[in-house]
Amino acid sequence: MNALEELAAHLQYGQWGAVASWFIVFAVFILFLPYNRKTSRKPTNMYLAFIVASALEMFGIPLSMYFVAWALGIQLPAGLLWGHTLQQIIGYWGMYIGFGLNIVGGALIFSGWKAIYKSYWNSESGEGKLVTKGIYAYIRHPQYTGFMLMTLGLLVHWATIPLLVMWPLLIFQYYRLARREETEMIAEFGEEYSSYMEKTPRFFPTLSRR
Repeated sequence: MNALEELAAHLQYGQWGAVASWFIVFAVFILFLPYNRKTSRKPTNMYLAFIVASALEMFGIPLSMYFVAWALGIQLPAGLLWGHTLQQIIGYWGMYIGFGLNIVGGALIFSGWKAIYKSYWNSESGEGKLVTKGIYAYIRHPQYTGFMLMTLGLLVHWATIPLLVMWPLLIFQYYRLARREETEMIAEFGEEYSSYMEKTPRFFPTLSRR
């Protein structure tokens, strides 16, 4: 057994039950998205791939560590592409920050679903109402903000090569999806939605609202 294999064994990798549990916990949030929208499938698939990569490297196999050791012949310290990302700087507070972002992201996803489900998603085509109350009074796409924060929390918690590559792409996909949905909402609600857009930020609330 080489040094990397000994280290992986010491850190208790190969916990495939934990890999599955981690995936299920974070994948359940896609249940709060509409399944009848083809435009949302690509970001959803990338989000699921992000979770798989996170769970696999955290509990299953430290692929980033093995890749760097193979490609560069060096062994990275904990916190650099494997292990708790900010452990060497602020200890386990990085993990707590990551979980905090996960919780805030999950709350936004659920609150967005709760606010919009009965008034819009559960209505027949053309009969839905524009939702501008609750969390939608502060941001136009709370659920996408939630997924951004949730994946950022995973990145802060345990950054690896796949996550660093996928996260910007995931953010770009949600940005494109938000823009596309705004075009659809303008077509459906006209000036009412245009006025809502002028007063409400897209992803993150501002201190002053017009």
